[in-house]
Amino acid sequence: MAPWTGAELSMLNPLRALWLTLATAFLVTLLLQLVPASLLPDCSLFQYLIRYGKTKAAGPPRPAACRAFDIPKRYFSHFYIISVVWNGFLLWCLIQSLFLGAPFPNWLHGLLRILGASQFEGGEPALSAFLVLVFLWLHSLRRLFECFYISVFSNATINIVQYCFGLVYYVLIGLTVLSQVPLDGRNVYVIGKNLLMQARWFHILGMLMFVWSSAHQYKCHVILSNLRKNKAGVVIHCNHSIPFGDWFEYVSSPNYLAELMIYISMAVTFGFHNITWWLVVTYVFFSQALAAFLSHKFYESKFVSYPKHRKAFLPFFF
Repeated sequence: MAPWTGAELSMLNPLRALWLTLATAFLVTLLLQLVPASLLPDCSLFQYLIRYGKTKAAGPPRPAACRAFDIPKRYFSHFYIISVVWNGFLLWCLIQSLFLGAPFPNWLHGLLRILGASQFEGGEPALSAFLVLVFLWLHSLRRLFECFYISVFSNATINIVQYCFGLVYYVLIGLTVLSQVPLDGRNVYVIGKNLLMQARWFHILGMLMFVWSSAHQYKCHVILSNLRKNKAGVVIHCNHSIPFGDWFEYVSSPNYLAELMIYISMAVTFGFHNITWWLVVTYVFFSQALAAFLSHKFYESKFVSYPKHRKAFLPFFF
């Protein structure tokens, strides 16, 4: 496991700069939401950009011109279609290189170099990046399945900026994983020329955490969808209700907490020390915390009997 050195910390390549910027932006946005509204200038456009779905109802009235850019929240499925196809392609390229010795396409290799792909000296074990890319693809495939067969979408909306951001996000996240693969020219460099020889205890721990977090997220999505169905599984309404069970007993948005845990499991799989991925985790933390906070405020404003002990995102803390 490579140590965190001062020189490594100072290397702010394009990907690290991007994820650091996104994390900072969502941190500032979250902090602004914690400030009493009376102390801030009225900015309905800002609230329009950060809210989606049910949380739009709890925000200020949207500018009339903005409503033309609303699209159905069910279009979330497009994010996962893009991810399954694009990250599946990246995974296929990695498999070809790892097991058949095929080099990356010129355009992909050039893009990875621009983004800051590591060279083989002191680079990540190829097995770590391979497992994380597999996790990312499986996560996207499960979420796509849930969008089609589990989730019950209402007439809630997202705006076009959020939609475009989501599409770009799943392209960038796959490139971020692939850029952590140690390269020797256009080929993947495998230490010892044997992928299985790179297996370490943190790969097993990361895999177990990924399965555990994914199972809880799936269960939370099932609980949410069942609120809109009868006992026969037939959708009877699209209203919001108070969910109970599993992690809902502790936080209002356990699906967002599980999302964070999934990304932390990937950081563990990278061996704990991958700075680029921890910046991704930091972004995920603040973005999911913001969404969870807004969702928590919605539940509190809509249901007078909402459980007082529930936190928004982190059990017992926030």
